[in-house]
Amino acid sequence: MRLVPINCIKPGSYLSKSIYDAKGRVLLAKGVPLTSLILQRVQCHGFLSLYIQDEYSQEEIEDVIRPELRQKAIFSVKNYFGFFNYPLEVGIKEEKQDEQVKQREYLQSLREIAENIVEEILEQRSIMINLVDIKSMDNYTYAHCVNVAILSLVMGIELGYNRKQLIDLAVGAMLHDVGKIFVPKEVLNKKGKLDDKEFELIQEHPRQGYEYLKDIYEISSLSRAIVLQHHEKVDGTGYPRGLKSEKIHPYAKLVAIADVYDALTSDRPYRRGMPPNEAMEYIMGAVDKEFDYTMVRTFIRKIIPYPVGTLIKLSNGCVAVVVEINHHLPLRPVVKVILENDQYARDDIIDLYRNYSIVIEGIQYEDPAKEDTDKALGF
Repeated sequence: MRLVPINCIKPGSYLSKSIYDAKGRVLLAKGVPLTSLILQRVQCHGFLSLYIQDEYSQEEIEDVIRPELRQKAIFSVKNYFGFFNYPLEVGIKEEKQDEQVKQREYLQSLREIAENIVEEILEQRSIMINLVDIKSMDNYTYAHCVNVAILSLVMGIELGYNRKQLIDLAVGAMLHDVGKIFVPKEVLNKKGKLDDKEFELIQEHPRQGYEYLKDIYEISSLSRAIVLQHHEKVDGTGYPRGLKSEKIHPYAKLVAIADVYDALTSDRPYRRGMPPNEAMEYIMGAVDKEFDYTMVRTFIRKIIPYPVGTLIKLSNGCVAVVVEINHHLPLRPVVKVILENDQYARDDIIDLYRNYSIVIEGIQYEDPAKEDTDKALGF
């Protein structure tokens, strides 16, 4: 299976990973053959990319957690954020006691979900991230929070955090953007560049989220530190307090990396997500500026930038498919050449870890067979 922009998907391919609507219902089930009409309808629902299975990429890649647990987590985060949104937007004021009871119920549900996610990931300690999460545009914020928690947990396990630390990390990551409920939606969803006043509003969301949560004893001080500090940068240029590396909590340093990686690789209404390798290169390039060196080293050990089944363009002019990951150096996988000098190749195998004369120039999204046909027709 491979992640492909919808406009590059050849009708007749099969969907390899189910997609869900804003209510967590299956919109299109795994295994469905993709027709032109289905692809148009999916795009109307705000999906810009899909995981497909075709003749080049038939191996299935499992998610880090069960799909039903992921959807349950998204629903739980949505409920918790929505609890604050409803009184704020509609103006309904409930009795203080009833409000506190309801808040504790939502928080308990979110904590139980966090514990379940921790248990699932702990069972697979050596796991690496090789999928980009496909999000509904309507559920982006909630799905983003869940994925940031998963990415952070994978790194936290690599760093040797114990179960209690991992749960605090997961809760803080799932709530890291709760302060955005105080930011006007027209600012959050603006497609163009933010003006200075709008950016100031965005910069306040970590502080506002922290202030709202600081007196809720069920949320640990460590989880609240994530909410407050996840936009701080190790060189002191972050917000809201401009903290330098030694003042930023390690949990917040982890979540900062997961937050940026998931945001960069996610499709948004105004742009398609970056390929994992490009997002990874951005994060590596921001070491000791935005991100902590040790945390980035942990991150790159756990992310697979070119999953099995990815079609890639090589510097020697060939198109190849990734057939094996070199776990000691994921940026240099083992590949099988399928196209050489515009001719179908003999399935030569190249281990890029051992052959440094060849580099990966980029991901090939278009079906090579389609490109050959277009050339023959003069397009």
